[in-house]
Amino acid sequence: MSYFRSKQFHMATTPEEFIAAAPEERQEALTKLRNAILDNLPKGFEESCASMIHYVVPFSLYPAGYHCPPKQPLPFMSVANQKGFIALYHMGIYATPELHKWFVDEYPKHSKFKLDMGKSCIRFKRPNDIPFDLIGQLVTRMTPEQWIGIYEDAFKNR
Repeated sequence: MSYFRSKQFHMATTPEEFIAAAPEERQEALTKLRNAILDNLPKGFEESCASMIHYVVPFSLYPAGYHCPPKQPLPFMSVANQKGFIALYHMGIYATPELHKWFVDEYPKHSKFKLDMGKSCIRFKRPNDIPFDLIGQLVTRMTPEQWIGIYEDAFKNR
């Protein structure tokens, strides 16, 4: 079995179950991260949970769903508890160079630690040092309608 304490972690169906199954030393940070997202999440996105906490564009706003598979709503952000870090996956950062640049430029103003980031993954190895205010600001910078437009534009050029 992986780093996670139990199979319950992988079977979490609510954000509360997901957080409760995380190691105790990460639960407070995961709760604060979730709250920073929920407190700033633009109207229209919905929270769900299936092995991670997800923030999606629901079928009521985008009936086409995710292209692979279309039975899933369009994903936007996710929070994961990985072996060595808490991860925030933000598809808008991956798809929008301007948003990526803004986040990279702002990060040092909110954290004394070096940004650890992949294409859409922001890794937080120190749960007590997550810049929750910056994450809240990031969340406000894209509406579901903007995300749908960016998503659909990506397929026009294929």
